[in-house]
Amino acid sequence: MQDLLRRYGPGLTGLISLLVAFWLVMLVIVPNITLFEQSFRPYLPVTEVGGPRDIYSFNNYLKVFDGDVTKTFFGHEYRIPVHVLTFSLTIWYSILVTITCFAIAYPLAFYLAKVVSPKSLPTLFLLLFVPLWVSEVLRAFAWWIILALKGPLNALLLFIGAIDKPVRWIVDYDAVMVGLVYTYVLFMLFPIYNAISSLDTNQIEAADDLGAPWWKIHLRIVMPHAKPGIASGSVMVFMLSAGSLLVPSILGSTTSQWFTQTIDQWFKDALDWNTASAYAFLLLILCTVFVSFAMWVFKVKLSDIAK
Repeated sequence: MQDLLRRYGPGLTGLISLLVAFWLVMLVIVPNITLFEQSFRPYLPVTEVGGPRDIYSFNNYLKVFDGDVTKTFFGHEYRIPVHVLTFSLTIWYSILVTITCFAIAYPLAFYLAKVVSPKSLPTLFLLLFVPLWVSEVLRAFAWWIILALKGPLNALLLFIGAIDKPVRWIVDYDAVMVGLVYTYVLFMLFPIYNAISSLDTNQIEAADDLGAPWWKIHLRIVMPHAKPGIASGSVMVFMLSAGSLLVPSILGSTTSQWFTQTIDQWFKDALDWNTASAYAFLLLILCTVFVSFAMWVFKVKLSDIAK
């Protein structure tokens, strides 16, 4: 705050603070408090709102356990609530998206931070930023066209003889994962790049001169130093993937269902905002618990992510 006062003066600093406070209170805090309060109330006709049946309960949250389906795991059949299954698959594939983004972003971040000439960096960053200039909806539709049964990907593979007949790429969660990785990989790349950029290159050269193999240099020197960036990128990619709606809606198949699609159906199809609010807060709370548990397992602190 002192820096803002020195830089902009008391008048402009006060205006900026008021705008930020308005944004947080009116557009974030108040709507979420309203939804949280509605999540405990039943879905009733307008004439019964405020009546004797309009009482607070956990019934909307417990609806997640309704409607069992049969699934086979390791050769055994189990009965599991359909919405619990949807949530579990959403978390599982969000983890896979996060791991895939890390596998792609880490080598690229190291290459940009320690190998590329500083003169080439602006051009490379421009190429990376170009996809962000296009709407997420258009990017998802572009992948739908590419992965379609008669799309350019199958045409190319047939032309070079890699496949004998067109492949259905948009099946299960495969296309959803491709779209999510493409959409959110940069959110993993830039935090890791910033962390690696601050690493003294002399440490890498010293380890190399002492005969350390490349994998040990990364495991013992680069990755521990980039830990805050890795943690920050992983949290962002996981939370954005689990909360994504556009990509699963466009690239999802008839055998895939994202938990946000279930929430959207409660909002738009069933017009049951109370249950939809409960499901939305379930997603937020359980994802936060999962991220907190992962941070505890990998010994990452909140201060590391905030760096």
